[in-house]
Amino acid sequence: MRAMDIAATGMMAQQTNVEVIANNIANQNTTAFKEQRPEFQDLLYQTERRGGATSSDSGTIVPVGVQIGIGVKTAAVYRITTQGNLTQTSNPLDLAIQGRGYFQILQPDGTTAYTRAGSFQLSPTGEIVTADGYVVQPGITIPQNTTAISVNSSGQVQAQIAGQTNPQTVGQFQLANFANEAGLEALGNNLFVQTQASGQPTTGNPSTTAFGTINQGMLETSNVDIVSEITNLITAQRAYEMNSKVIQTTDQMMSTLNQIQ
Repeated sequence: MRAMDIAATGMMAQQTNVEVIANNIANQNTTAFKEQRPEFQDLLYQTERRGGATSSDSGTIVPVGVQIGIGVKTAAVYRITTQGNLTQTSNPLDLAIQGRGYFQILQPDGTTAYTRAGSFQLSPTGEIVTADGYVVQPGITIPQNTTAISVNSSGQVQAQIAGQTNPQTVGQFQLANFANEAGLEALGNNLFVQTQASGQPTTGNPSTTAFGTINQGMLETSNVDIVSEITNLITAQRAYEMNSKVIQTTDQMMSTLNQIQ
């Protein structure tokens, strides 16, 4: 009775599916969140009769063999890195990336993390930082007597200082790109770190080749399609129920065998 074990793997796979969908729905309002999609693979097969084997002394060949699968497994949870919508906030330190690229964040341990969430703030010393106080690289400090901050599409930061006619350039944002964005490891708090799967980062100024542009006073929304997620949730629920039904049916068949005298 392999059916019970096979159906159990199906239930576990659909449980993972529902958990991924739940995380997508929970983060539908998270800045720059990228939806995830589970991918499944069939497990090993038990061969009871091999196709292509010789079936007689005259050399006849078995055209189709007998292979029984033993279930399903979760192969990956893929991150879909499509562009989210841009929403206007009018906050001068809210920056959205239109196109490819990640902001570079210096973590307390000295390593670099990456994010698409550009809801930045100022530290007590005037540095541009994340909501957790992590410095946005390459480290841009706004003078204390600044009356206005402007960031152009190329990532150049200018400060209008009190008593001066012309704005002063105080820094330049740089973005990072990866050959395989889906290979980045999520840390939480909208941060990612590079892995061997993502490859080494390539850095450059916004608006240059292969890098997106900076939009000041805007934030990127999540790319979660709530209608699709609800549809996927219903499908996953039905699949879970069908696997549960297989276990119930298998149990009834085993009960029938036990009653044979």
